[in-house]
Amino acid sequence: MTTQRVAVVQAGGCLFDTGRTLERMAQLTAQAADEGARLIVFPEAYVGGYPKGLDFGARVGSRSAAGRDDFLRYWRAAIDVPGLEVTRIGGMAQRAAAWLVVGVIEREGGTLYCSVLFFAPDGALAGRHRKLMPTASERLIWGMGDGSTLPVLAAPPFGKIGAAICWENYMPALRMTMYGKGIGLWGAPTVDDRDIWQSTMRHIAYEGRCFVLAACQYLKRDACPDDYDCIQGNAPETTLIRGGSVIVGPLGEVLAGPVYDREAVLTADIDLDDIVRGKFDLDVTGHYARPDVFELKVDARARRAAEHEFDSTYEADGDTPV
Repeated sequence: MTTQRVAVVQAGGCLFDTGRTLERMAQLTAQAADEGARLIVFPEAYVGGYPKGLDFGARVGSRSAAGRDDFLRYWRAAIDVPGLEVTRIGGMAQRAAAWLVVGVIEREGGTLYCSVLFFAPDGALAGRHRKLMPTASERLIWGMGDGSTLPVLAAPPFGKIGAAICWENYMPALRMTMYGKGIGLWGAPTVDDRDIWQSTMRHIAYEGRCFVLAACQYLKRDACPDDYDCIQGNAPETTLIRGGSVIVGPLGEVLAGPVYDREAVLTADIDLDDIVRGKFDLDVTGHYARPDVFELKVDARARRAAEHEFDSTYEADGDTPV
């Protein structure tokens, strides 16, 4: 059957309280599954939180002690991959019998990454993508991913799925990389709630002849701790991220949304054959490409700050001669 139901979730995580976030995520996943969705996309940084309005005490040439404490609190709310929280999310996918695509803040050592995790309907962690280029002040708190985590996954019965996080969607070379891997369902977890984001989502759907599932957070000040010192102020009713989640078809038609100023679960029934129908007159890595003129090379190697090559004259700890 080529018609399947998909969903995007518009909700904000509980900043600095990952346990509460996961409790709410379980409820929202169950709601989407009860509505028949078998692929569910959550927003950017849903687990771990998007600290909109914080400056982490940073100025050019200086950082404050209070800002370091903010980063420590943020680091503690992040998750290890794999880890207990990953197992818990996998259980949600299994109970829902659905693919889950979820934005998380991932912790590795002292560095945080804005990542997307892909879970199969059996609960297994099927893939991970780390944001290649954090935007503006995000670079202070998040590291950069490398080319080793740009998956486009086989996800029966949906075909090939992948994700680009927020402003990665404005990176032409990244888009071409995903198109070249045959992506059919494009997840776009984000916190960009501006009107122009809608044009971007429709453009990608039309350019790639794919379905685009954009999930944006909806976050109000009263969902944050009392001592959350964000620039927008402390009025509980202040909206920090207003949403704008949307589902778009391969010819750029809006199938669901956008929705603003409230939490929501948006669903749409999609005909996967529309991907092929759309490529009849535009296939940007096929008949509409000119590889004789343009060439894109992608370095898919994992990058490490230190690579240790084993020397047979030493024991594994590298200190004691054999």
